[in-house]
Amino acid sequence: MTYSKSQNLSLFILRLIIASIFVAAGYAKFPMWTSNPYNLGSFDLNLTRFLSIAELLGALGVLLGIFTRLAAACLAIVMAGAIYYCVVVYKLGFFPAGSAGWSFPLCIMGGCIILATFGAGSWSVDASRGKK
Repeated sequence: MTYSKSQNLSLFILRLIIASIFVAAGYAKFPMWTSNPYNLGSFDLNLTRFLSIAELLGALGVLLGIFTRLAAACLAIVMAGAIYYCVVVYKLGFFPAGSAGWSFPLCIMGGCIILATFGAGSWSVDASRGKK
């Protein structure tokens, strides 16, 4: 699909925002490889370790625009899991007082769904490879 210059710019900015959020989130999980500061159970600790790598790889794909649709779809699944944890495990509301709730993961998931649907645009590795 051919996009206008402003559409390509918008997709590029969305990619930068989504990638920066997941780089920060993945990087924040790296201490879990050497210790268990929150006394997580075995499943949660291993899941957090897995996510530390998956989020960084997904962010790299989204940032560079390589396998963007796949990377964004996988990151949207990660955000669905984050919403599940917010609602079921931590019993947070959508917008509770003094907390972000699950509104933030929902917004990030929305951005990932947009990238999974529309791709990275013309300013990407995918476009230079002829894959949109």
